[in-house]
Amino acid sequence: MSTTEEQQRSREFAAQRDTLREQYLQPAESRPASSARGLHHTALVSSDVEATIRFYQGILEFPLTELIENRDYPGSSHFFFDIGNGNLLAFFDFPGLDVGPYQEVLGGLHHVAISVEPSRWEILREKLTAAGVELVEHSEVSLYFRDPDGARIELIADPLGEMYGDKVL
Repeated sequence: MSTTEEQQRSREFAAQRDTLREQYLQPAESRPASSARGLHHTALVSSDVEATIRFYQGILEFPLTELIENRDYPGSSHFFFDIGNGNLLAFFDFPGLDVGPYQEVLGGLHHVAISVEPSRWEILREKLTAAGVELVEHSEVSLYFRDPDGARIELIADPLGEMYGDKVL
């Protein structure tokens, strides 16, 4: 796609975002409270429970909090990592079921963004690099990388409710 086509597409979608923002975005002071209490957990699929534990607990320092059988698929594990603030990142494995490799599809996962303190962000960047994990750094506060199964993860040093210095909540 040429730069001219990209610029045209960008203008068209910017206009669409402006229309949607005007129609649906309420000012913070008049926005109703959410009906939700927070994200209980996000569940991803793991091809190897131990490799997932080594990655998330060993490198990213997210403590494993529970490892139980998946009630929906006998023999499958359901396990959880503490990602702070009362939130969990969960996984299922499906032994004997060929689920194929990770794919980004409509309605699927693009990435999980997890907020970490800036000093911890620096340490985790060093640990990921030392482990040979390929990283993409954005805006000096975001690290994007893939977990052992290819799921895209972002570590962001911005506080919860902010993105690149702008309030989003």
